[in-house]
Amino acid sequence: MDRLRIGVVGTGFWAEVIHAAGAAAHPDVDLVGVWGRDRAKAEALAGVHGATAYDDFDALLAEVDLLTFAVPPQVQSDLALRAAEAGKHLLLEKPISTDLAAADRLVSAVDRSGVSTVVFFTYRFVPFSEEFLEEVRHHDLRGGAAWWYVGHAAADSPFANSPWRKTDGALWDVGPHALSQLLPALGAVTSIAGARGEGDLVHLVLTHEGGATSLMSLSMTMPGGAERVGVELYDEHGWHVRPELERDASAAYQQALSELLANITAGETRHRCDVHFGRDVVDVLSRCEDLLGRR
Repeated sequence: MDRLRIGVVGTGFWAEVIHAAGAAAHPDVDLVGVWGRDRAKAEALAGVHGATAYDDFDALLAEVDLLTFAVPPQVQSDLALRAAEAGKHLLLEKPISTDLAAADRLVSAVDRSGVSTVVFFTYRFVPFSEEFLEEVRHHDLRGGAAWWYVGHAAADSPFANSPWRKTDGALWDVGPHALSQLLPALGAVTSIAGARGEGDLVHLVLTHEGGATSLMSLSMTMPGGAERVGVELYDEHGWHVRPELERDASAAYQQALSELLANITAGETRHRCDVHFGRDVVDVLSRCEDLLGRR
């Protein structure tokens, strides 16, 4: 197979340091274009990597085999739909949308076109996290907890001025991380209870198929000294605690892109973190928001 041509959709912090840098460094693709709503930002990012800047999305589509997305989910779902309909493979950000109907439309377009997809749930491409999920898969788990207490709203955070995060809060920003651990371990969610707390803090109690239950606690507005991330699951013999090691987001992105390329080469359209799994996460988060109400 000829080398594949990849385009970056987005020009913000995450697009710059993870998606564009990762695509440019990957040995098996050529980064040929960058699209952004701000032409100047697209030109600046493209110039770093010797790529072409685009403010016409269809023009970028005509030049690439696959796209890697780092734009707000409300923007991503519409652009990814157009890309899937054009037969382009997709490396998507989480959540794939904040609207379930839009997520369903994207899934349908992907299925019709037969393209390969991977959603970059960061911790699903980190060795210590994947090894933990593989180990607990062999246990009769009865429940657990996942908490993402982070300070993305702090002034020194690169995500502090992200408009969609300010609007949608931790439920949609870090909720996908928690569900990327709980769903494969405990199964689909059948019912939800919960409440809001200070800032964008939410606590959700999830009941899973088979009767297991889990607690999901999420906040982007924690003070610096209170930040904490963790996953714990239990069975009749006790607790299984995920190691909390430093994650390497750049290495995780390289792994996600490599797995997408392997699927493209093999003609494989299913993946543990494909658009179908991304849609299931949107479904759970949408039900959480229906229960809690909008912020």
